[in-house]
Amino acid sequence: MRVVVRSVALLVSAALLGETRAAAQRADAAVATPSAFRPLASLLLPGAGQLMAGQDRGAVYLAAEIYLLSRFVQLDREASSEAERFQALAYDIARRSFTSTRRDTVFEYYEQMERFAESGQYDADPGAGFAPESDPRTYNGSVWLLARRTYWADPNVPPDPTSLEYRRAVTFYEGRAVGPAFLWSWRDHSLEHEVFRETIRRSDDGFRRAQNQVGLLLANHVVSAVDALISSRLAAAAHRPAEFHATVGPRGSARVQISIGF
Repeated sequence: MRVVVRSVALLVSAALLGETRAAAQRADAAVATPSAFRPLASLLLPGAGQLMAGQDRGAVYLAAEIYLLSRFVQLDREASSEAERFQALAYDIARRSFTSTRRDTVFEYYEQMERFAESGQYDADPGAGFAPESDPRTYNGSVWLLARRTYWADPNVPPDPTSLEYRRAVTFYEGRAVGPAFLWSWRDHSLEHEVFRETIRRSDDGFRRAQNQVGLLLANHVVSAVDALISSRLAAAAHRPAEFHATVGPRGSARVQISIGF
């Protein structure tokens, strides 16, 4: 009889233990598999990992993503519109008399148009020779002054035109001065010049604010991913499988011990 009791107890314990382990494995697979992807999901789309776990705060991350993205698009569009405006104003007022073909270039060019009312001539020699612009109040004149200060012993005393110092100054000027296709003048258009400056400032501010939105977007992705990672780790730490222990006494008494961890 004692042998039968021990056998039955062991069989029951083994069956319960096997079923419990199988259930724990199924629960682990159901919990651990999605949680492993939650941080990555939140990194790709803020709030996705939280929503996969049934956490309502995921909607907050998602709403922030939508708002920041729409704000970036709006600011970038406004800044681009202002950029098109100051470029058109520059050509219609300050450049049209120098060239019949509109050619836009880098932003630094328009910054110099903001600082200087006139570009000055590129070649001040009406003949076959080459003479840089000498008026330092113009952009090209300021470039030639900088070249003379850089390469001449005395910027007001020109060396021999065939000397190395003179040729280096001319090379410096040719590489930085505004050529014939990009000359400008705001003379007699001071009001339009001021509008041009203000439009550039608005465009700059718009692009700067758009870049700030990009930083906030990246921060939202990172914070959401870290939040999802911490939540998944806490959930995994809180999940413990049940344990069964079966023992048989010396006189055939059987004891089954169940422990469940939380």
